[in-house]
Amino acid sequence: MCGIVGYVGAASDETALGVVMEGLARLEYRGYDSAGVAVLDGDHVEVRKRSGKLANLRADIDARPLPPTATAIGHTRWATHGGPTDTNAHPHRGGADGRLAVIHNGIIENFHALKTELLAQGAVFSSETDTEVAAHVLAAEYDRTGDLTAAMLAAVARLQGAFTLLAVHVDQPGVVVGARRNSPLVVGLGEGANYLGSDVAAFIGHTREALELGQDQVVTITPTSVSVVGFDGRPVEGRRYHVDWDAAAATKGGYPSFMAKEIDEQPHAVADTLLGRTKEDGELVLDELRVSEDALRAVTKVVIVACGTASYAGMVAKYAIEHWTRIPCEVELAHEFRYRDPVVDRHTLVVSVSQSGETMDTLMAVKHAHELGALTISICNTHGSTIPRESDAVLYTHAGPEVAVASTKAFLAQITACYLLGLYLAQLRGGTQADTAAAVMRELREMPEKIQTVLDRMERVREIARFMADTRSVLFLGRHVGFPVALEGALKLKEIAYIHAEGFAAGELKHGPIALIEPGQPVFIVVPGPATPHELHAKVVSNIQEIRARGARTLVIAEDGDEAVVPFADEVIRVPATSPLLAPLLTVVPLQVFALELATAKGLDVDQPRNLAKSVTVE
Repeated sequence: MCGIVGYVGAASDETALGVVMEGLARLEYRGYDSAGVAVLDGDHVEVRKRSGKLANLRADIDARPLPPTATAIGHTRWATHGGPTDTNAHPHRGGADGRLAVIHNGIIENFHALKTELLAQGAVFSSETDTEVAAHVLAAEYDRTGDLTAAMLAAVARLQGAFTLLAVHVDQPGVVVGARRNSPLVVGLGEGANYLGSDVAAFIGHTREALELGQDQVVTITPTSVSVVGFDGRPVEGRRYHVDWDAAAATKGGYPSFMAKEIDEQPHAVADTLLGRTKEDGELVLDELRVSEDALRAVTKVVIVACGTASYAGMVAKYAIEHWTRIPCEVELAHEFRYRDPVVDRHTLVVSVSQSGETMDTLMAVKHAHELGALTISICNTHGSTIPRESDAVLYTHAGPEVAVASTKAFLAQITACYLLGLYLAQLRGGTQADTAAAVMRELREMPEKIQTVLDRMERVREIARFMADTRSVLFLGRHVGFPVALEGALKLKEIAYIHAEGFAAGELKHGPIALIEPGQPVFIVVPGPATPHELHAKVVSNIQEIRARGARTLVIAEDGDEAVVPFADEVIRVPATSPLLAPLLTVVPLQVFALELATAKGLDVDQPRNLAKSVTVE
């Protein structure tokens, strides 16, 4: 959740502070409530930190400039232990002399016991954080060992929980040491300088060469070297990779917000996720899964674990996977999965969905599935992240960096990747299911163009949203795959517009929710195409009539050519006709645009909504 940046350059390099501040600015999308930096200055560590936005820290530094330095660490904090105050902000000094500084992402679960021990030894604390405990533990180990890497190895052996730690010490200028357990940390490899960050956005303006850190590893960077050891002290050979997007991809590019930019990037996100995954004859090839075909053929149940928007992608996938493969599929909120004694075995495929690959609830669900013997596959947008490494296999989406907290293009890419996985399972099962997979893949390749068509039609949706800026409640209805779309539409409005919004399965309407309908109540209805089986189209048209008769303002999302909805709709928002199971890639787009425009009309920060963070890395 927090943003972490570390930098070390040559002794004559005085750019460290600028590099770190730039990195923190690029990581603002992760969500935070305070920010701080520490720089080495001769025989002491200069620490500057402020609650609130990064601008507060920048103003403080402008008013009281920090000394030029070649070594610095920086942090944007999301409060867990202790409120969002100047004192609780990171970095924290450790030891009686305060010559060591630490920043931290995660939670130290045994901090209370350690703090009690340290207080008995005479340690003095100035904050309410668990991080300051880690700083004192690390300082004590440094006093004992005289080496920052050795001290870090000794300290992490005493810490329990999920954490990324970065530390500097005045006795070792030109050195930054980091450690990670269940929390993200990547290395940027430069020329005469090296970098550490929560993700590659922290240093993408300076290098696109990165080193993937594994679980329970300690990294030491100097201007000319990077060394990695496991928590057991044994050397580890990290995996280098090239970041295939540049700094420009993490900027707005002329759009008023990252969210607006990312909505418009959705055709490319879907197209890039499909790219290179079929042969010329249309056969799916997912070699990257690196799971034996026999193991996948033996799967008798699929369980999808995810949180928030990703869980709605999983709900869409459930309809598709069961239809295409006839394999039972369940969708679980990751934070519930591991605590309810789930029934899984070696023939169960557990599919985790996470944009960041660092969602702590989902990571813990994957680990629990492993313990139960299940086969695990991750669907993820971030290379080098934790969940893919903890899974048996990974199917990467290729949406590019998603900066806005509210997910849009990653959601469509996740649905697309889930479709690919479901179709691949169908292909492996052979027969008519394989034929179905080939036909669906042909249509799936047409979806980017159809998504662009929807985007080109959005001016009326924007007008409606601006008109409804004072609305206090919006309801969403859907059936079949339209149900998770309704849930996602409501979530988007809650996330960025801060108004009451609820999504319902349209069939539930008469089982309670219709009581909410009163004159003027806006209701979005995601109408299944007329070709959807089981007469669901007619049933939803009937639902529209029911709520319209009670005074609702009906905002209907329907296929081109669907005239049955017209007599009962106050507004009809058209999308191209498509197969029922693929419709969510189109029908969710107007709901994203509506939420964005309504929140913008209210003057809200759509990229960084209050109380939310992009990546939830604590349980």
